[in-house]
Amino acid sequence: VTMSVIKYSSPTSAGAECIDPDCSWVEQWVHRAGPRKDIYYEPNEVKAAIVTCGGLCPGLNDVIRQVVFTLETYGVKNIVGIPFGFRGFFEKGLKEMPLSRNLVENINLAGGSFLGVSRGGPKTSEIVDSIQARRIDMLFVLGGNGTHAGANAIHDECRKRKLKVSVVAVPKTIDNDIPLMDKTFGFDTAVEEAQRAINSAYIEARSAYHGIGLVKLMGRSSGFIAMHASLSSGQVDVCLIPEVSFALDGEYGVLQHLEQLIKNKGFCVVCVAEAAGQELLQNSGATDASGNAILSDIGVHMQQKIKTHFKGIGVHADIKYIDPTYMVRACRANASDAILCTVLGQNAVHGAFAGFSGITSCICNTHYVYLPVTQVITAPKRVNHKGRMWHRCLTSTGQPDFR
Repeated sequence: VTMSVIKYSSPTSAGAECIDPDCSWVEQWVHRAGPRKDIYYEPNEVKAAIVTCGGLCPGLNDVIRQVVFTLETYGVKNIVGIPFGFRGFFEKGLKEMPLSRNLVENINLAGGSFLGVSRGGPKTSEIVDSIQARRIDMLFVLGGNGTHAGANAIHDECRKRKLKVSVVAVPKTIDNDIPLMDKTFGFDTAVEEAQRAINSAYIEARSAYHGIGLVKLMGRSSGFIAMHASLSSGQVDVCLIPEVSFALDGEYGVLQHLEQLIKNKGFCVVCVAEAAGQELLQNSGATDASGNAILSDIGVHMQQKIKTHFKGIGVHADIKYIDPTYMVRACRANASDAILCTVLGQNAVHGAFAGFSGITSCICNTHYVYLPVTQVITAPKRVNHKGRMWHRCLTSTGQPDFR
């Protein structure tokens, strides 16, 4: 079943297709998100839990808020937050936090996570032991690729034990690298904040003699933030992403191009994604608590290479290096993300009450849908380096092929 184009939609499916002149609906496997006529749970008997995992992301509090609001609308009285990610299921001294509309009313006005976040956690069996002991009926898991894999493992273990627990995920990553989704919450805000960093680098570079603004942006496995921020700012001369390999040295390398930019216009701005050019650096092989590879710092490496290159050719260069990583992650969601968070949070609750488990609430081909978590944890989504958006970025920057 193809998901690349949705021709028609029906009340229950975002993948319904009209197959004959009388328009007989054939519904496909993507379920349309939203409330159902019949609900699986008795609301006054439900205990619902919310957990936020991984790193910070704009919009976490917005989703928490909407999940609580919607649960209370259904009539759920017992709502709790699990503090500091999956760690809250086993760490002594971390107690679940009772949640209510009054308590979360204004948490969307600040960034971060009201419940706290952490990476990694106990074994899946231990988490499900805790879920059983706490008598949790619904678990809402907010996180990225690794967290979705964890949610799927929890769902499988609950099924193995024949527990009636709905495990529903909400995709959270500023990298926008979860497959099959148009975008994830936090991405629009991250691009907006990254654009501000690029603008600062532009002003610094333009105001300095032979100024070079260098901005490193997040993107563990994909370059969506760097590409979109470069496009939106219109001030970037070189955009480097992990999907496109490049050389720093040599006749067609990045350094030679920077030399020409300094000669021709007197300053320039470079935007690089954190995972770009890792093949040029020494890999430590270390991983973080979530199992993600710890990347070598391409920003610092490029800063030193640019300094060395211009010193070697006897040309002055004033490098302004900006790494806005934590500023981008910790800010409050913008209007676009706040609306997305509202819909995703509400739909997560609707999905749980419909009796679904092992799903994620997302937007796909402009439709709000429920996708099986198994479909979105296969591999990260990456920029199509042959696609139109990347070529629009190349047209905007005017950069050549650095290979």
